[in-house]
Amino acid sequence: MEFDFVVKDSKAALEQYKSIFDVEVVEETNFKVGNNEVVFNIYGTRFHMLDENPEYQLFAPKEGDTQSFWFNIVVPNIQETYEKAISANATEIQSVTRMEEMGISNAMFSDSSGYVWMLHEIHREVSFEERIDILSKDFE
Repeated sequence: MEFDFVVKDSKAALEQYKSIFDVEVVEETNFKVGNNEVVFNIYGTRFHMLDENPEYQLFAPKEGDTQSFWFNIVVPNIQETYEKAISANATEIQSVTRMEEMGISNAMFSDSSGYVWMLHEIHREVSFEERIDILSKDFE
């Protein structure tokens, strides 16, 4: 499986991602902006990022547009990863929040290209049944 997405400048976006995550670059072109693409892995998930190029109907997110899609990444140390993101000029959406009942911490940020990333750190496994029981109390 691979996530394909478009950014204004894939080489610049790659540098930001490298400063946040442990990125394994698989392929990277070195053309003028508008013609580049990068294939990389983060924690075993494959991403294929392409430069915006209207000629090929490749459009990056527009500033201010709401995203109904986000990347959800499980990380080994959420505080460290989140601090790297903020230091790399990401925009805070939600700071690190511990959800004790659910056994996780999560946080969200928007990268320089406008994509939203949700980080998770799993502190303990909580079964589906346990999660439903916890959440059903909120809906009563």
